[in-house]
Amino acid sequence: MNTKIEVNQLTKVFFKRNESVEAIKDVNMNITDGEFVCILGPSGCGKTTLLRILAGLETPSTGQFTIHQSSKEKPLQSMVFQEQGVIPWLTVEQNVSFGLKMRHVPKKIVKERTNYYLEKVGLRKFAKLYPKELSGGMKQRVSIARAFANDPEILLMDEPFAALDEQNKFILQEELLSIWEESKKTVLFITHSIDEAILLSDRIFLMSSQPGTIVQEKKIDLPRPRRMEEVRANEEMAKEFVEIWQHLQTEVQSSRLK
Repeated sequence: MNTKIEVNQLTKVFFKRNESVEAIKDVNMNITDGEFVCILGPSGCGKTTLLRILAGLETPSTGQFTIHQSSKEKPLQSMVFQEQGVIPWLTVEQNVSFGLKMRHVPKKIVKERTNYYLEKVGLRKFAKLYPKELSGGMKQRVSIARAFANDPEILLMDEPFAALDEQNKFILQEELLSIWEESKKTVLFITHSIDEAILLSDRIFLMSSQPGTIVQEKKIDLPRPRRMEEVRANEEMAKEFVEIWQHLQTEVQSSRLK
């Protein structure tokens, strides 16, 4: 398969007054086209910094990355943040169609794609409501629908379900997988949840404590479609869970000694 994202020796240092903080150091990874990759690591290890660099929201201090664009007609990437990134003065329908309209996509296509993704995330009957009238889980559904509707080549997702209760989280994970399995977009997904990473991903990159670097890669060899109860009942995945948990515990302890 074709490589979609290449990251080589990426380092980011933040400067504050007379101090400097090395957020990530010498990060290397390759992600193939259509792959779903999760990044796991202890809090403060630079996961979000890495994602923001790939999104063009931060510049690296050293190193480089390449995102191979397939088509000039599509946006290269969309980002879904941990906090709800909905626009409060727009309705659900207007939020989902926002990116398409900004690109001056024909009105017929805007309407078709907006309706399609509203249906996919179960928000069709809430299309005329405003974000203040929605729950947190519904707002995240709007964010996901908007990201997919805009038809980017890459989705960058920064813990989009972290603030949700378990029931809503499971529902949205399955909805995300359902949409992704249709579109096969390249997804880079940050999470603190081992269960979530195993359920969603083709591969998991494990990061060290700050300064974060990728220290291990896990291939999740499970058939799709997947459901959480099946993943949790799988003996091999139970072993993977324990190994990842031990890695995170070690890195958390290490960060306290630095």
